[in-house]
Amino acid sequence: MNDKHLLASDFKLTILGSSSALPTSERNPTAQVLNIRERFFLIDCGEGTQIQLRKYRARLGKINQIFISHLHGDHFYGLFGLLSTFSLLGRKHPLQIFSPPGLKKILLQVFTSTQDGLSYPIEFNELKNAAPEWIFENDFLKVMAIPMKHRIACYGFKFTEKEHLYNLNKSAIQQAKLTIPEIHAARSGEDIVRENGRIIPNKQLILGRRKARTYVYYADTAYHDEWISEVAGADLLYHEATFLEEKKDFAHQTGHSTTLQAAEFAQKAGVAKLIIGHFSSRYKNLTPFLEETQSIFPHVELAEDGKSFEIPCKWEE
Repeated sequence: MNDKHLLASDFKLTILGSSSALPTSERNPTAQVLNIRERFFLIDCGEGTQIQLRKYRARLGKINQIFISHLHGDHFYGLFGLLSTFSLLGRKHPLQIFSPPGLKKILLQVFTSTQDGLSYPIEFNELKNAAPEWIFENDFLKVMAIPMKHRIACYGFKFTEKEHLYNLNKSAIQQAKLTIPEIHAARSGEDIVRENGRIIPNKQLILGRRKARTYVYYADTAYHDEWISEVAGADLLYHEATFLEEKKDFAHQTGHSTTLQAAEFAQKAGVAKLIIGHFSSRYKNLTPFLEETQSIFPHVELAEDGKSFEIPCKWEE
């Protein structure tokens, strides 16, 4: 799906920037926005991100969590302008920022030096664990930070829906004359046990439920599969592929991955779809990236600025 605008969606990822260190005339530095039920989660914030957010109609007031993978400039320099814009727009509600240590000091120094106070509080959450950990949770979503293999402390992020409740068979509910507590129990997948010992199997009361969906952001990183179990079976995986395979040695030296390494990881993890991005500015034509990756993993698309990927609803059988 290549949408021109970020429209209302149930679970949609939009690429705001797909370049590595140096931007190009067609590719901004790394940034993505994930729209789940009209809640917007910003993933990295390279220079110019706020312009991209406006261009693709993300609702700035609905961004309450920002996830920064690491403190290389192409992944967070856009924060200074974005946070200032939030303030100029009169934001009052808190903003949560998740990042490796050091970002709080940088931001406070900048806004203190410029005497540009912010109109809203920021809650800084520092990522320090050497193993995957859950770092955020709301009523419908959980987010895990996954350590990457890069030149400095770096984390990927796994966004997982909480399991949906079952849809109920209204006629069966009426026939069984379920109470409100029993209805809640049935929606949670429980059998109903009456005081007289009668058991009403849950399968007689339900019509099914939507499957929980997962998006994983895996960057910046050299190839590593220590945490592949956390990625296994994801509906959508973004894995950096800064270089073509011919630059494999240089990729390793700089803490990055190649096309074939991203493809191998996706294949091992058994994901449904792979997105590759974070392309080096030395490449003008990205077709070879797609072709190399498809030689191992066919279900792949290029991250392109403005391109959206929607994870459709699926029902349990």
